[in-house]
Amino acid sequence: MGAGLLLCVSGASAQQQEPPTVTVAKPVVRDIVEDDEFVGRFDAIDDVAIRSRVAGYLAEVHFRDGQMVAKGDPLFTIDQRPYQAAYDAAKSQVDVATSLLEFSKTQLDRAEQLAKSGNLSASVLDDRRREFLSAQAQHQGAEAALRTASLNMEFTEIKSPLSGRIGRRLVSQGNLVQPDSTLLTTIVALDPIDFYFDIDERAYFSYARDARQRGGSIQEGGGGIDVSVRVADQNEAAVKGKLDFAENRLDEATGTMRARARFDNKEGMLQPGMFGRINVPGSLPHPGVLLPDEAIGADQNRRIVFVVDQAGLVSTKPVRTGPRIDGYRVIREGLTGDETVVVNGLVRVRPGVTVKPETITLPPKAEGQPQ
Repeated sequence: MGAGLLLCVSGASAQQQEPPTVTVAKPVVRDIVEDDEFVGRFDAIDDVAIRSRVAGYLAEVHFRDGQMVAKGDPLFTIDQRPYQAAYDAAKSQVDVATSLLEFSKTQLDRAEQLAKSGNLSASVLDDRRREFLSAQAQHQGAEAALRTASLNMEFTEIKSPLSGRIGRRLVSQGNLVQPDSTLLTTIVALDPIDFYFDIDERAYFSYARDARQRGGSIQEGGGGIDVSVRVADQNEAAVKGKLDFAENRLDEATGTMRARARFDNKEGMLQPGMFGRINVPGSLPHPGVLLPDEAIGADQNRRIVFVVDQAGLVSTKPVRTGPRIDGYRVIREGLTGDETVVVNGLVRVRPGVTVKPETITLPPKAEGQPQ
């Protein structure tokens, strides 16, 4: 029995001393461009509140709530009958003024001929000229009143000033509409769409240098710097666009400057008000060392990786990490790229322990990233 117990204990010790199996790999080493990431919000390039220019009762609504409209499409019709009557009255006044003008012109011509032959006094000629000038002024005033009536008649047909998506109607048919005050609906342009975000002074100098190298300005055109935005839905691919504007001064309270990027939005997926994370190139291309986040551990306030030598002995190396690129974390300091690093099984290793490594090769881009 003693021998059997000894054999059992020896077998258990052998199992405990068997080195743990971990997955190791060389870091990915390739040229990278480190991105700066900011949080911002999408906003429409054009946003119009639709109001009437004339007063009246709302007669017709020509759209469905939420539909896409084109510039010039009819949206609302104000009751036209009072304005049609005013237009007709103004037109009749123009006809009267035109007749009076023609008559006074004929009288003036006749008086001028008689005055030349000495058969008409100068005072009568002056009266005819005054009557003509008065008729001319009355005609101009009547034409101005007709133009005003025509404009008011035109304003009863409210049309879309831009192409975009319309909101819901805020006034029902039959309600009284007041000019320049009653909000009828809103329209936002969706394609293209802008994205606004705030950058600090360090980022401003970096982007301004990049823009100057491209022969542009970050304030005017943004230097054509390529950017990408990801929205809350991780299943959606990043949207590509360009930096195209920055404010002309920094905010003294926050020390930041508001910048803008513009994106195509032909499918209309991006909506004004949406949050997103924008990535802006913050460096020139340079050799970079990349590792999965799962390969990076923590030692109090330091970041560390576990390195395995040829004998399977584990040691740690402190590293300084950077942003994520293509699903990997940039290692700014601490590794050269020649090391063999534990990428899976960190809970089974500690410094000074010998492990059984299973070597894999990391792809240039992490799984799930566009190749």
